[in-house]
Amino acid sequence: MSKKEQEQDAYAQLAGAIGGLVIVFGILAAIRDKTGLPWPAVVALTAGLLVALGYGVWKAKTFIRRVLAGGASSAAAVLKQEATAQESGDAEEDIPVHPELTAALTTAGAIGRDQVIRADEATVTDVQNGQLYNFLVPQGRTYEDVEKKLSTVAGTFGVTRLHMKMERSRDNERRVQLLKLHNPPFTHPFTAPTRQQIEAFSGVPLGHDVTGALAGVPTFDKASLLVAGMTQMGKTTLVNGIITCLLLAYGEFELYLLDGKFCGLTKFEKIATRYESSDDPDVFESMVDELNSRSDSRYGQIKDAIRARREPPKFKPVFFIVDEAADFFAHDESKEGREGARRRAEKTRSLVSKSLESGIGTVLMTQRPAQNAIPVMVRDQFVYRMCLYVASSGTAKVALGDTYFETVAPINPALLDPDIKGQAVLFANGQSTLIRGFNFSDDFVWRVVDEASARQEKKLEKAPESPLTQAINLMRSRGVDFMLTRDLAPALGITESDPVKRGKDLSRLLGVAAFKGAKGARGYRLADLTAAAMSQS
Repeated sequence: MSKKEQEQDAYAQLAGAIGGLVIVFGILAAIRDKTGLPWPAVVALTAGLLVALGYGVWKAKTFIRRVLAGGASSAAAVLKQEATAQESGDAEEDIPVHPELTAALTTAGAIGRDQVIRADEATVTDVQNGQLYNFLVPQGRTYEDVEKKLSTVAGTFGVTRLHMKMERSRDNERRVQLLKLHNPPFTHPFTAPTRQQIEAFSGVPLGHDVTGALAGVPTFDKASLLVAGMTQMGKTTLVNGIITCLLLAYGEFELYLLDGKFCGLTKFEKIATRYESSDDPDVFESMVDELNSRSDSRYGQIKDAIRARREPPKFKPVFFIVDEAADFFAHDESKEGREGARRRAEKTRSLVSKSLESGIGTVLMTQRPAQNAIPVMVRDQFVYRMCLYVASSGTAKVALGDTYFETVAPINPALLDPDIKGQAVLFANGQSTLIRGFNFSDDFVWRVVDEASARQEKKLEKAPESPLTQAINLMRSRGVDFMLTRDLAPALGITESDPVKRGKDLSRLLGVAAFKGAKGARGYRLADLTAAAMSQS
């Protein structure tokens, strides 16, 4: 802008200011004329009115802006809430909930309260004696969460733990298969399995589970079994079924039977390497000594094979089965009695714990599962445990272990129905299974025993000639079951006249200890010689 233009602009602003003052004074004069106030009051009043009017305009402008801004924010919030609700609605539509399983597992604490069982990941199938639930637990949970709460889950379904059976899937840690029975287990008995079913089972079946399927253990190699339960609960029938299944599942093995009931195991005497019907602790100890000696001999053969860099020998399985085992650890409180009980307990502990690698397994049964019935040092060695009905949880711990009820999904044997014989809790490989032992017909058992005996005879016929087979053939040809040492020794070429030396020479030749017969006469039983020959074949 030029200097002349700047001067003209200044004159214009001055003229405007003079005009503004004239107008202001005119207004003030008019106010003074109307109000009659002095000039100072008129000026003050006019200034105050202008200030108040300006403040009012500013306040109104601010309020309008705030309202307009608040409305936009509320609208955005409403839109956001509607979007969230829409998303929530969509999510609910995408996740159909299985109400029964969700309610049961949430109440039991198996899943969180903010978690659900999806209906599209669960199926419920009616089976012969119940309902089978097959479902996936929510992410972050596994089958173990349900397994740990199985008793509580059963309660939420309105049944007992005995009505529930759970299985895990092999393809997904989240998958659970849960069977809920309509009625108490084994209300109706299942038909005994056929030979084909037993032979097809992967392992050794010990009984039916609650569905009627065969249940048992994968193997009896390197394993032992303790069976306990109150009297008249079906232990003897159960163990007779176990031996029958062993004969079909294993085929060739040796049996050492100690029948504390005198006739509970008699059906298998014919094929036993050694059978004793006695409640004498000395008889029990002699059998334990014999098996410990066989175990030591087998371990010696294993050592020799390792030293010679050969494959260790494969031994024929041996099973030592004792009915009413608690009787053999009892004593009369005398010093000699206590020492004898301690000695038998230590020998038995050694047999159960150290003989497994040599192929010798032990099965002890007792109808007195009290705290001191079978010594703790012996009980602790058993790999498999089975408990029939007992009167209390404390008694169950004696058979199943002191920490049994701290394991996953335990079953309390005190809750079993005592009127259902042969019903038992099997604890093997860390899992509990409710089973009922097989009740085979006598005809079926006899057929299995006769077949095993025929196999033994064929092997014996093919056995190489030895002093032992010569003695067996001699006794059979004469039709006798027992022959005195003085009669048998000369037939085998022993001409020693001294009775003591003659007895030692014959025992060394046969590899069998002499039997003390009636009136103290020593000799050999055909059953003992046959068993010895079979154990060598």
